[in-house]
Amino acid sequence: MKDVNGKIEYKGKEYNLIFNLNVMEKIQEKFGTIDKWAELTSGKNEEVNIKALKYGFTEMLNEALEIEADDKGEQFTPITEKQVGRMLTEIGLDKMQETLQSTVVESTKSDEKNA
Repeated sequence: MKDVNGKIEYKGKEYNLIFNLNVMEKIQEKFGTIDKWAELTSGKNEEVNIKALKYGFTEMLNEALEIEADDKGEQFTPITEKQVGRMLTEIGLDKMQETLQSTVVESTKSDEKNA
């Protein structure tokens, strides 16, 4: 797994997205498997499942924010799924879905040096 950060901009602020083992664990707890969640958020077989997309973004954003707060020795304030829904609405569902998918794919590609 690579340390890859996706990025989104919302209301003039840049947010990082982290897809790591902590996020994967949360997704597995909620959806059973990463593959099931990925299918729901891909939009390939049916429309994108908004709840799954919001959940994944919320976990990825909060992981990045928590890491940043830990690094700075600051208090962590999580973003809610409702706030993420507002982000999705303003940025656009297609753009957010594309950003989520590319962050997940890039994070989980095998390192070519170790392949």
